[in-house]
Amino acid sequence: MSQGVDVEQCVLFEDSRFIFLDKPAGIAVHGVIQDEEKGDSLGVIELLRQARPDAPYLELAHRLDKETSGVLVIAKRKSALRAFQKQQENRGVDKHYLALVKGKWQGGHRKVDAPLLKTIAKNGKWSVHVDKQKGKRAVSYFAPIETYEVSSLVRIKIITGRTHQIRVHAASIGIPIVGDDKYGDVGFNQTKGYKRLRLHAESIKFSLPDVAAYHIQSPCAFIG
Repeated sequence: MSQGVDVEQCVLFEDSRFIFLDKPAGIAVHGVIQDEEKGDSLGVIELLRQARPDAPYLELAHRLDKETSGVLVIAKRKSALRAFQKQQENRGVDKHYLALVKGKWQGGHRKVDAPLLKTIAKNGKWSVHVDKQKGKRAVSYFAPIETYEVSSLVRIKIITGRTHQIRVHAASIGIPIVGDDKYGDVGFNQTKGYKRLRLHAESIKFSLPDVAAYHIQSPCAFIG
C-alpha cells in the first residue's frame, strides 16, 4: 500500500521547522524495507525522505498507529524536534482524536484515568491492558458527538500518550473502537463489515515559546 501513497499530497501545512501530514490509514509511520519480490514496506518517514532526497533533516516528532489516520508531525530541524519533545514532556501538546465506537453512547463527557501496562507473550506478540498495580498512569477524556444505529462518534483528548491508550481505554469502558482487531469486538466488526480501525488524529495544537504557535486540523468523515 505504501508504494501508492503520494506523501507530498498529504501535506497539511509546512514551514521552516515542521511538516504536518494527513497520514492515511494503513501505512506505518516507520516501515521495513524488504526485497523487490516480496514488496517494499515503506513508512511515512521513508517515503518523505525518498520524495525529498536533498532535505538535510527529516525526523518523526511523534507516532501514530499504522491503522490510525490523521495529523502527523515531522521535524525539519533537530532544534524543532527537541522543542516539540520538550513540550510533550511538559504536556504542552494538545491532541484530539475522533473515533467511531461500538454501541450508543450513554451519558455525557467521561474521564478515563486507568494505568496501562505493555506485556509480551511467549510467542513474541505484545499487547497493552489496564493494570492498576504495575501500569503507568494514562488519562483520556471522551466526549460524545453523535449516535447512530449501532455506533457512536466521539472526540477524545489525551493527557498522556501511552501506546494504544485510546484503544485500550475505549475497550475498558465497554465502547471498543469499531474495526479494532486487537482490542475490539471481532464478531461485531465482522458482522457489520468494519475492516479497519476507525480512529483519526483530528488535531494538534502547541506553541514554541517566542517562536511560533501551531494549530493543525485534519478533516474526517467517519459515519455510523
